[in-house]
Amino acid sequence: MSASPSSPSATTPPVPLPHWLQWLLRVLAVVSLALGFLGMFLPVLPTTPFILLAAWAATRSSPRLLAWLEQHRLFGQMLRDWRQGGVVSRKAKWGATSVMSASGVFLLFTMSKLWVAGCAIACMATVLVWLWRRPERMPSGV
Repeated sequence: MSASPSSPSATTPPVPLPHWLQWLLRVLAVVSLALGFLGMFLPVLPTTPFILLAAWAATRSSPRLLAWLEQHRLFGQMLRDWRQGGVVSRKAKWGATSVMSASGVFLLFTMSKLWVAGCAIACMATVLVWLWRRPERMPSGV
């Protein structure tokens, strides 16, 4: 089955975004990147989701920022693996598990309302279940 001239194909370049939307996505990418860097030092702020969000926004607005992110010594391999197959390394899974566990213990000892800590811990546990179900290696043939 071939694509008709009016239907998009896999080789058709994406429609360019309006200039204002490109700038908005660039701002989102930079803010997300900054929050991701802060998350490296603040235990209650996650790093990986912000870096993934920065890469997503950069993909649509700034090839230069995306290239920098994908070549970054800390985030590059993670981003390339994620883009190519949703792969999360075992080291990253254990790192996330450790940080979320420490954050959960911290919340239990510092929150005056245990139900708030319980809700946060339940959210983190849900994310960890999802995370540990992600593949750790590229599928064969990729």
